[in-house]
Amino acid sequence: MRKIFFAIPAALCCIGNIYAANVGIAKQALVGEGIVEFVPEQFDSTVTPALILSHTPVKIGEKPAGWKLSPVYETTDRGGILATVAVPEGTSLYGGGEVTGPLLRNGQKIKMWNTDTGMYLVDGGKRLYQTHPWVMGVRPDGTAFGVLFDTFHKADLATSDDKIEFEAKGTPFKTYVIDRNSPQEVLKGLAELTGTMELPPRWAIGYHQCRFSYVPESRAKEVAETFRKKQIPCDVIWFDINYMDGFRVFTINDTDFPDPKRMNDFLHDNGFKSVYMIDPGVKVDNDYFVYATGKENDVFVKDAYGKEFHGKVWPGDCAFPDYTRPETRKWWSGLYKDFLSCGIDGIWNDMNEPSVFDGPNGTIPENCFHLGGGNLPAGRHSMWHNAYGRLMVEASRDGILAANPDKRPFILSRSNLLGGQRYAAMWTGDNAASYDHMKLSVPMSLTIGLSGQPFNGPDIGGFAGDTDGDLWGQWLGFGAFFPFSRGHASCDTNDKEPWAFGKDVEKESRMALERRYRLAPYLYTAFYNAHKDGQPVMAPVFFADPADPAIRAEEQAFMLGTDLLVIPAFAENPALPKGIWEKLSLVKGDTKGKYQAELRVRGGSILPVGKIVQNLTENSFDPLTLVVCLDENGKAQGNLYWDEGEGWGFRNGEYTQIAFEAQQKGNTVEVSIKDRTGSYPLELGKVNVEVLRNGKTYRASGTLDTPVTVKI
Repeated sequence: MRKIFFAIPAALCCIGNIYAANVGIAKQALVGEGIVEFVPEQFDSTVTPALILSHTPVKIGEKPAGWKLSPVYETTDRGGILATVAVPEGTSLYGGGEVTGPLLRNGQKIKMWNTDTGMYLVDGGKRLYQTHPWVMGVRPDGTAFGVLFDTFHKADLATSDDKIEFEAKGTPFKTYVIDRNSPQEVLKGLAELTGTMELPPRWAIGYHQCRFSYVPESRAKEVAETFRKKQIPCDVIWFDINYMDGFRVFTINDTDFPDPKRMNDFLHDNGFKSVYMIDPGVKVDNDYFVYATGKENDVFVKDAYGKEFHGKVWPGDCAFPDYTRPETRKWWSGLYKDFLSCGIDGIWNDMNEPSVFDGPNGTIPENCFHLGGGNLPAGRHSMWHNAYGRLMVEASRDGILAANPDKRPFILSRSNLLGGQRYAAMWTGDNAASYDHMKLSVPMSLTIGLSGQPFNGPDIGGFAGDTDGDLWGQWLGFGAFFPFSRGHASCDTNDKEPWAFGKDVEKESRMALERRYRLAPYLYTAFYNAHKDGQPVMAPVFFADPADPAIRAEEQAFMLGTDLLVIPAFAENPALPKGIWEKLSLVKGDTKGKYQAELRVRGGSILPVGKIVQNLTENSFDPLTLVVCLDENGKAQGNLYWDEGEGWGFRNGEYTQIAFEAQQKGNTVEVSIKDRTGSYPLELGKVNVEVLRNGKTYRASGTLDTPVTVKI
């Protein structure tokens, strides 16, 4: 890429071996509470569109007096733009999206160039599948700030104790700095800029079972039937690429699946949903309707000579949709209607970095060309690479919504860009069946949640390589509490279903998943909060007390929602928050289970907990249980959000939101409803109350028409 020169007086300086020229800031403005936008000289929105942002921020005032966090821009002799933000002494840094390594990011470097990186081996794990140009800092006093570099170009991000350095190829980009009183408020500010995830269908927060691949139809049915026979909760069966006709996307092979509607009806009748994979690579075959219509509409990426680019993926030679073009996105969206008509419930967009087996560095050559259109400029693949998956999932979501307008779409994507949480959930790609990757999955998912994407999780059990019973049991024991909880396995590995490792591990697996399903009311409420204001569903323990330096680096234990602490069985001497944290039992014997994570409830909270169900289309209530953990003043409060679990009625008030409160009075605790809003007809009926106190559980039942009184 050519070097970019600026016609401004600038002093040359040397940063390591990088010679740089200063770039001035043309504009700086307050665009939200505690959010300042910095615009460098020669920024051009027609060349650097804001795909990350959900809207164009509007100036509401001048940069506040005494504002201390501002970027310094420079051009480099490598044709890049370097933005540097000095950080206060003692700041703990987090974020960067999908990364390997520790939760605490001080002293870390990553490369932002979306890459198919099996087992995280490319560049020593410093380059993965997604791009999140974002860093959050927490000061010693617990106040926090965030820095968003608004570009999707190839970039390097380095975080040290005294500064954040972000160098991107290409044109100048805006920087947004959020400065607020807590990390939670900073993430709310990030959501104000980039949008939030849509509320998923409730079935999507259940457990998912996947393999590369469940074929033929009889095998898929066998897996589903075994879950029900063994009474192991599960909501979703997944279909990897082997369901296709010769790996042609939007087709189903009629040898393994002669009647797809029959199979999907079978799954639905047994309480399962189905998710099918769709990749971007379209097999070059003039007799194949997807390729033929794509070629007719001229929708594919061009090579440097203006010809249709072809690269090898699973089907052989493939063409790749140019999602920068509105015409391409419309064409791609239109392919979903017929495909989904056989009863498919969700879509899995994979290989969308994009992965090209015979391409340079495993992708489309950087000198290939995207034509753009609308508000997106034409440009080389070097410019559009990191946005490829993001544009794909937007088009997929549009098509799924058009095909099933009354349902909430569920899309999982391997590649994406910050802001792409508006369109798809994510998983952490093709990890390995190893204890190292098991432990790594916690800080990875935490970091992604701190980077604007709450709906994420790893392949539980490990994708690549064989998994033994101990590894599976350990991983599912805490993996049952990831926001996205899915077991997955490569085609060349052993079976990795919960019953595949013997009776003892099967029992532990059932127990772990029964715990998740009992927590469905609490978990769904956490997802609603994530949808509402961008809070992570799975958060680091320092969220319980951001001013406590002793827990800033803890990456074994984690928070689920705001009030539940999860301590995996593998954790050794985890740093835990101070205060009242009572142990919680959800299933008989779970506190003694070999692989079960220890659960603790925060003092001052009330957790809404359901009964054990086999899937989330069943009634989780009858009864509802309220788990109460009093604070030092003998008080507690909590919330429950519930709706139909599907469709859009919640946008029009068709939900129930209940605020509960508890108060100790002498040797009794009174639990009551403080407030209730929404029109969804949720009848609580009999409610069980469990008060956790000093390692003991005190119980009572009632209807909450009047306060339920528990003797302690």
